Amino acid sequence: MLKGKKILLGITGSIAAYKAVLIVRQLVKEGAEVRVIMTPSATAFITPLTLSTLSKNEVLCQLSDNDSWANHVMLGRWADIMLIAPLSCNTLAKMANGICDNLLLAVYLSATCPVVLAPAMDEDMWHHPSTQQNILKVKSFGNHIIPVSNGELASGLVGEGRMDEPSNIISWIKNLLSKSNDLVGKKVLVTAGPTYEAIDPVRFIGNHSSGKMGIALAEEFNQRGAQVTLVAGPVAETLPDSFKTIKVISANEMLQQCMNVFPQMDIIVMAAAVADYTIETPAVDKIKKKEESFAIQLKKTTDILQTIGKEKLPTQFLAGFALETNNEKENALAKLKSKNADIIILNSLNDKDAGFGYSTNKITIFDKQGNEYPFATKSKKEIAADIVNTIISIANA
Repeated sequence: MLKGKKILLGITGSIAAYKAVLIVRQLVKEGAEVRVIMTPSATAFITPLTLSTLSKNEVLCQLSDNDSWANHVMLGRWADIMLIAPLSCNTLAKMANGICDNLLLAVYLSATCPVVLAPAMDEDMWHHPSTQQNILKVKSFGNHIIPVSNGELASGLVGEGRMDEPSNIISWIKNLLSKSNDLVGKKVLVTAGPTYEAIDPVRFIGNHSSGKMGIALAEEFNQRGAQVTLVAGPVAETLPDSFKTIKVISANEMLQQCMNVFPQMDIIVMAAAVADYTIETPAVDKIKKKEESFAIQLKKTTDILQTIGKEKLPTQFLAGFALETNNEKENALAKLKSKNADIIILNSLNDKDAGFGYSTNKITIFDKQGNEYPFATKSKKEIAADIVNTIISIANA
């Protein structure tokens, strides 16, 4: 996958710079040609000698050194991918505003290849409005952002802002290099997250869906060149602005929005955990705690996947999800048939590190031809790529 690929690795001033050693080592091991550029502050965290030894190339830090000059234009045109890992808050701000005061920034501004950014900073810095604005800004320039992880930070806190692990970054690079714009011209609808069914103005029935899987799918389709519409229930995840997002609350709202747009879609992926039941008559005012017991009358919601399955055209591809706790395969196959879907993607809550709230997932895909496609536990981003690849393979068969 990486043999013969030219990777330009930029390293900025962050404690996460130590992970660059593992990134360089793995890239070289897989046959890539790696050149490294460091900001001056990055050299305080890791030595150029270490990286030049591993990459087998001179590490560049300055635009000029005595009588020599680093040709940033040629460097920016040489690479198949430019990866900046770690990307510090400071360098991010400079990139967002076109500041060019070191070699790394000069090469970035000259790059004609895809640019991939792996941010690393403390949680408060990551969540600061200026940082989030800068992330949106550099994404609008066409750069690819590897999401930060949640974990132990240099400050001793635990939270978001940690640079993703080197193995995940390598997988991200592989996925990007393996992709072509194979979905350009295609329109895709993805649903994500839970729905909330109101009991009264302050209470609701919901579920534990985070929306991570659906959002990852929407991002994957978008990166493949598709025109994506995401219909998202109430989620805490940051919703990208690189494609159209329609926010909803209830199952009925999700139904209406999906039915409005699905006739124009080529691919529909129903990843949302839509409520099966809603309140018969929600209270207009807050229900006071008076009685020892309290009963709520529920009624079925309209099955969105089944409704679309009945109305979809032969040219449209429909994928649904089945989250099961028992008789997983049997229930998934029954759902595949009853919903008239082209594939069903099975999640089991019995699998470790899979299901609601996790950043990882484990799935098995079943198609109408009786084929079964199992996938090991991976990040939801990697699983999204597996799902999209399977959809493309089946649709083109």
